[in-house]
Amino acid sequence: MKRRVVLVDDHELFRAGVRGELGEGVEIVGEAGSVAEAVPLILELDPEVVLLDVHLGDGGGEAVIAGVAPERPGVKFLALSVSDAAEDVIGVIRAGARGYVTKTISSGDLADAVERVAAGDAVFSPRLAGFVLDAFREGARVGDDAELDVLTPREREVLQLIARGYRYKEIAARLHLSVKTVESHVSSVLRKLQLSSRHELTRWAHERRLI
Repeated sequence: MKRRVVLVDDHELFRAGVRGELGEGVEIVGEAGSVAEAVPLILELDPEVVLLDVHLGDGGGEAVIAGVAPERPGVKFLALSVSDAAEDVIGVIRAGARGYVTKTISSGDLADAVERVAAGDAVFSPRLAGFVLDAFREGARVGDDAELDVLTPREREVLQLIARGYRYKEIAARLHLSVKTVESHVSSVLRKLQLSSRHELTRWAHERRLI
């Protein structure tokens, strides 16, 4: 029986490539390019697995999971991303994804990963599995801090980019936002975390291994 899958990625050409690679083993029942498109689509179609990019134009993969999971607890999420950064891996797994693989994965391995996640297994690319195991074994709180819970997924993205040294204009271009919106997000993050400057914000993120 083919697994019913919804594909969420903001690059149409990539989605077309995944459709071709998965071939006959999986039924792509729907596609979305944003959080706003993905949440109602997944709720309507109720697929077995969602192949989910971590970074979308209007938010992160965590926002998709948060919008779907309470109403569709049976849907499994498999992150498929170009990013292999520890904070992305831990963040989306903490949100509820059952696996995380990078876009360098072969078509056969991707089809196998979809099947395994649908069956209830946790699936990670080998190096990414190391991130997860290390984080939990060492008690590291990567992306798992009570203070982070007050931030929206978009605010977390802005926080991480600020801490990595990106300027407002660069963040705006990267996240497809206006500079004014980025400034608003930064002000909100500083207020919620009770910090007073970009320098304090960067130090706060470093201490929590969010970089």
